[in-house]
Amino acid sequence: MTTNSPRTALVTGANKGIGRAIASRLGEQGLCVYLGARDESRGRQTERELRADGLDARFVQLDVTDESSVARAAKHIEADAGRLDSLVNNAGIGGPVGPPSRTAVGEVRRTYETNVFGVIAVINAMLPLLRRSAAARIVNVSSLLGSLTHAAAQEDPSGVFPAGAFPAVLDYNTSKAALNALTVTYANELRAEGILVNSVSPGFVATDINGHRGHLTPEQGARLPALLATCCDDGPTASFFGEDGSPAGQPLAW
Repeated sequence: MTTNSPRTALVTGANKGIGRAIASRLGEQGLCVYLGARDESRGRQTERELRADGLDARFVQLDVTDESSVARAAKHIEADAGRLDSLVNNAGIGGPVGPPSRTAVGEVRRTYETNVFGVIAVINAMLPLLRRSAAARIVNVSSLLGSLTHAAAQEDPSGVFPAGAFPAVLDYNTSKAALNALTVTYANELRAEGILVNSVSPGFVATDINGHRGHLTPEQGARLPALLATCCDDGPTASFFGEDGSPAGQPLAW
Protein backbone atom coordinates (compact mmCIF):
# COMPACT_ATOMS: atom_id res chain seq x y z
CA MET A 1 0.00 0.00 0.00
CA THR A 2 1.35 3.41 -0.93
CA THR A 3 1.37 6.37 1.40
CA ASN A 4 -1.37 8.11 -0.58
CA SER A 5 -3.69 5.11 -0.40
CA PRO A 6 -7.02 5.62 1.38
CA ARG A 7 -7.01 5.37 5.15
CA THR A 8 -8.35 2.11 6.47
CA ALA A 9 -10.60 1.28 9.40
CA LEU A 10 -11.95 -1.85 11.05
CA VAL A 11 -15.27 -1.66 12.87
CA THR A 12 -16.32 -4.72 14.86
CA GLY A 13 -20.01 -5.58 15.06
CA ALA A 14 -20.53 -3.53 11.91
CA ASN A 15 -23.50 -5.26 10.33
CA LYS A 16 -26.16 -3.36 12.32
CA GLY A 17 -26.88 -0.60 14.81
CA ILE A 18 -24.15 1.76 15.95
CA GLY A 19 -21.42 -0.30 14.28
CA ARG A 20 -23.00 -0.04 10.88
CA ALA A 21 -23.56 3.70 11.37
CA ILE A 22 -19.92 4.18 12.40
CA ALA A 23 -18.78 2.28 9.31
CA SER A 24 -21.01 4.45 7.14
CA ARG A 25 -19.67 7.68 8.66
CA LEU A 26 -16.07 6.60 8.18
CA GLY A 27 -16.80 5.54 4.62
CA GLU A 28 -18.35 8.92 3.90
CA GLN A 29 -15.06 10.47 5.04
CA GLY A 30 -13.23 8.48 2.39
CA LEU A 31 -11.92 5.62 4.49
CA CYS A 32 -11.82 2.04 3.29
CA VAL A 33 -13.86 0.35 6.01
CA TYR A 34 -13.64 -3.31 6.96
CA LEU A 35 -16.95 -4.52 8.31
CA GLY A 36 -16.25 -7.02 11.07
CA ALA A 37 -19.24 -9.33 11.54
CA ARG A 38 -19.77 -12.86 12.80
CA ASP A 39 -22.54 -13.72 10.36
CA GLU A 40 -21.34 -13.78 6.76
CA SER A 41 -24.76 -13.32 5.16
CA ARG A 42 -25.51 -10.22 7.26
CA GLY A 43 -22.01 -8.89 6.77
CA ARG A 44 -22.19 -9.35 3.00
CA GLN A 45 -25.59 -7.69 2.91
CA THR A 46 -24.26 -4.66 4.80
CA GLU A 47 -21.30 -4.54 2.43
CA ARG A 48 -23.62 -4.49 -0.58
CA GLU A 49 -25.80 -1.77 0.91
CA LEU A 50 -22.89 0.50 1.83
CA ARG A 51 -21.25 -0.06 -1.54
CA ALA A 52 -24.54 0.92 -3.17
CA ASP A 53 -24.14 4.22 -1.32
CA GLY A 54 -20.75 4.65 -2.98
CA LEU A 55 -18.66 3.67 0.05
CA ASP A 56 -15.58 1.44 0.09
CA ALA A 57 -16.93 -1.16 2.51
CA ARG A 58 -15.42 -4.63 2.75
CA PHE A 59 -16.82 -7.47 4.82
CA VAL A 60 -14.42 -9.49 6.94
CA GLN A 61 -15.61 -12.44 9.01
CA LEU A 62 -14.82 -11.65 12.62
CA ASP A 63 -16.04 -13.26 15.82
CA VAL A 64 -14.29 -11.39 18.62
CA THR A 65 -14.76 -14.35 20.98
CA ASP A 66 -12.85 -16.67 18.63
CA GLU A 67 -9.12 -15.93 18.54
CA SER A 68 -8.63 -17.93 15.34
CA SER A 69 -11.31 -15.81 13.66
CA VAL A 70 -9.59 -12.65 14.89
CA ALA A 71 -6.23 -13.86 13.59
CA ARG A 72 -7.72 -14.68 10.17
CA ALA A 73 -9.28 -11.21 10.00
CA ALA A 74 -5.92 -9.59 10.74
CA LYS A 75 -4.23 -11.64 8.02
CA HIS A 76 -6.99 -10.74 5.56
CA ILE A 77 -6.64 -7.01 6.22
CA GLU A 78 -2.87 -7.24 6.02
CA ALA A 79 -3.01 -8.98 2.64
CA ASP A 80 -5.69 -6.61 1.34
CA ALA A 81 -4.54 -3.26 2.69
CA GLY A 82 -1.17 -3.67 4.37
CA ARG A 83 -2.01 -1.47 7.34
CA LEU A 84 -4.82 -0.28 9.57
CA ASP A 85 -5.35 3.36 10.54
CA SER A 86 -8.39 3.12 12.81
CA LEU A 87 -9.83 0.35 14.96
CA VAL A 88 -13.29 0.78 16.46
CA ASN A 89 -14.14 -1.91 19.00
CA ASN A 90 -17.91 -1.66 18.80
CA ALA A 91 -19.06 -5.28 19.20
CA GLY A 92 -20.79 -5.69 22.54
CA ILE A 93 -23.51 -7.62 24.32
CA GLY A 94 -25.45 -7.54 27.56
CA GLY A 95 -27.46 -10.13 29.43
CA PRO A 96 -30.97 -9.87 30.85
CA VAL A 97 -31.31 -6.98 33.30
CA GLY A 98 -31.77 -8.04 36.91
CA PRO A 99 -30.40 -7.44 40.40
CA PRO A 100 -26.67 -8.18 40.68
CA SER A 101 -27.34 -10.72 43.43
CA ARG A 102 -29.54 -12.71 41.05
CA THR A 103 -27.22 -12.57 38.06
CA ALA A 104 -25.69 -15.91 37.13
CA VAL A 105 -21.90 -16.09 36.96
CA GLY A 106 -22.20 -17.70 33.54
CA GLU A 107 -24.06 -14.66 32.24
CA VAL A 108 -21.32 -12.33 33.45
CA ARG A 109 -18.66 -14.58 31.92
CA ARG A 110 -20.49 -14.60 28.58
CA THR A 111 -20.68 -10.80 28.49
CA TYR A 112 -17.01 -10.43 29.40
CA GLU A 113 -16.00 -12.78 26.58
CA THR A 114 -17.28 -10.20 24.06
CA ASN A 115 -17.00 -6.87 25.85
CA VAL A 116 -13.59 -7.37 27.47
CA PHE A 117 -11.63 -10.40 26.31
CA GLY A 118 -12.79 -9.94 22.72
CA VAL A 119 -11.45 -6.37 22.71
CA ILE A 120 -8.08 -7.53 24.02
CA ALA A 121 -7.89 -10.20 21.32
CA VAL A 122 -8.75 -7.74 18.54
CA ILE A 123 -6.39 -4.99 19.71
CA ASN A 124 -3.46 -7.38 20.11
CA ALA A 125 -4.07 -8.95 16.70
CA MET A 126 -4.45 -5.60 14.91
CA LEU A 127 -1.61 -3.73 16.62
CA PRO A 128 1.05 -4.79 14.10
CA LEU A 129 -1.13 -3.27 11.36
CA LEU A 130 -1.91 -0.16 13.39
CA ARG A 131 1.79 0.36 14.02
CA ARG A 132 2.26 0.69 10.24
CA SER A 133 -0.01 3.74 10.21
CA ALA A 134 1.31 7.26 10.55
CA ALA A 135 -1.67 8.19 12.76
CA ALA A 136 -3.33 5.14 14.28
CA ARG A 137 -6.43 5.45 16.44
CA ILE A 138 -8.24 2.95 18.68
CA VAL A 139 -11.76 3.70 19.88
CA ASN A 140 -13.53 1.51 22.41
CA VAL A 141 -17.30 1.90 22.39
CA SER A 142 -18.12 1.94 26.08
CA SER A 143 -21.05 3.24 28.11
CA LEU A 144 -21.74 5.80 30.78
CA LEU A 145 -22.86 2.77 32.82
CA GLY A 146 -19.20 1.77 33.01
CA SER A 147 -18.26 4.92 34.95
CA LEU A 148 -17.43 3.99 38.54
CA THR A 149 -17.54 7.66 39.57
CA HIS A 150 -21.03 8.30 38.24
CA ALA A 151 -22.30 4.93 39.46
CA ALA A 152 -21.04 5.57 43.00
CA ALA A 153 -22.74 8.98 43.01
CA GLN A 154 -25.84 7.50 41.37
CA GLU A 155 -25.96 10.42 38.97
CA ASP A 156 -26.21 10.46 35.21
CA PRO A 157 -24.72 13.59 33.61
CA SER A 158 -26.56 12.83 30.37
CA GLY A 159 -29.91 13.13 32.13
CA VAL A 160 -31.29 9.81 30.84
CA PHE A 161 -31.69 8.41 34.35
CA PRO A 162 -32.96 10.53 37.26
CA ALA A 163 -30.76 11.12 40.30
CA GLY A 164 -30.55 8.03 42.49
CA ALA A 165 -31.71 5.72 39.71
CA PHE A 166 -28.38 4.74 38.14
CA PRO A 167 -28.92 1.19 36.79
CA ALA A 168 -27.02 -1.55 38.63
CA VAL A 169 -26.50 -4.13 35.89
CA LEU A 170 -23.76 -6.50 36.96
CA ASP A 171 -22.57 -8.01 33.68
CA TYR A 172 -22.87 -5.01 31.37
CA ASN A 173 -21.80 -2.21 33.72
CA THR A 174 -18.76 -3.99 35.10
CA SER A 175 -17.69 -5.16 31.64
CA LYS A 176 -17.73 -1.57 30.41
CA ALA A 177 -15.78 -0.47 33.50
CA ALA A 178 -13.20 -3.12 32.62
CA LEU A 179 -13.23 -1.89 29.02
CA ASN A 180 -12.47 1.63 30.26
CA ALA A 181 -9.55 0.23 32.25
CA LEU A 182 -8.29 -1.42 29.06
CA THR A 183 -8.49 1.94 27.30
CA VAL A 184 -6.22 3.62 29.83
CA THR A 185 -3.83 0.67 29.97
CA TYR A 186 -3.35 0.47 26.20
CA ALA A 187 -3.22 4.25 25.89
CA ASN A 188 -0.36 4.39 28.35
CA GLU A 189 1.57 1.72 26.46
CA LEU A 190 0.99 3.26 23.03
CA ARG A 191 1.05 7.02 23.60
CA ALA A 192 4.80 7.23 22.92
CA GLU A 193 4.12 5.69 19.50
CA GLY A 194 1.47 8.30 18.68
CA ILE A 195 -1.37 5.76 18.81
CA LEU A 196 -4.36 7.42 20.50
CA VAL A 197 -6.74 5.22 22.50
CA ASN A 198 -10.05 6.49 23.86
CA SER A 199 -13.40 5.31 25.20
CA VAL A 200 -16.69 6.77 24.07
CA SER A 201 -20.24 6.45 25.33
CA PRO A 202 -22.47 6.95 22.27
CA GLY A 203 -25.45 7.88 24.40
CA PHE A 204 -28.78 6.14 24.90
CA VAL A 205 -29.09 4.83 21.36
CA ALA A 206 -32.02 2.72 20.16
CA THR A 207 -30.38 -0.69 19.57
CA ASP A 208 -31.09 -4.37 20.08
CA ILE A 209 -29.26 -4.36 23.41
CA ASN A 210 -31.87 -2.04 25.01
CA GLY A 211 -34.91 -3.20 23.06
CA HIS A 212 -34.72 -0.05 20.92
CA ARG A 213 -35.83 2.12 23.84
CA GLY A 214 -33.04 4.66 23.33
CA HIS A 215 -33.87 8.20 22.25
CA LEU A 216 -30.88 8.62 19.90
CA THR A 217 -30.55 7.09 16.46
CA PRO A 218 -27.56 4.88 15.56
CA GLU A 219 -26.41 7.69 13.27
CA GLN A 220 -26.34 10.11 16.19
CA GLY A 221 -24.54 7.56 18.34
CA ALA A 222 -21.92 7.02 15.63
CA ARG A 223 -20.78 10.64 15.59
CA LEU A 224 -18.30 10.59 18.47
CA PRO A 225 -16.74 7.18 17.72
CA ALA A 226 -16.12 8.27 14.12
CA LEU A 227 -14.72 11.60 15.32
CA LEU A 228 -12.24 9.95 17.68
CA ALA A 229 -11.31 7.37 15.05
CA THR A 230 -10.11 10.16 12.76
CA CYS A 231 -8.90 12.82 15.21
CA CYS A 232 -5.73 14.84 14.69
CA ASP A 233 -2.34 14.04 16.21
CA ASP A 234 -2.98 16.51 19.04
CA GLY A 235 -6.22 14.77 19.90
CA PRO A 236 -6.94 13.17 23.28
CA THR A 237 -5.77 9.81 24.52
CA ALA A 238 -6.69 7.83 27.66
CA SER A 239 -9.94 9.84 27.73
CA PHE A 240 -13.64 9.03 28.07
CA PHE A 241 -16.29 11.05 26.24
CA GLY A 242 -20.07 10.95 26.05
CA GLU A 243 -22.50 12.21 23.41
CA ASP A 244 -24.19 15.41 24.55
CA GLY A 245 -24.50 17.18 21.20
CA SER A 246 -21.45 19.38 21.72
CA PRO A 247 -18.75 19.35 19.00
CA ALA A 248 -16.17 17.31 20.95
CA GLY A 249 -18.52 15.47 23.28
CA GLN A 250 -18.84 15.59 27.04
CA PRO A 251 -15.81 14.48 29.14
CA LEU A 252 -16.90 11.69 31.45
CA ALA A 253 -15.35 10.52 34.72
CA TRP A 254 -13.90 7.01 34.82
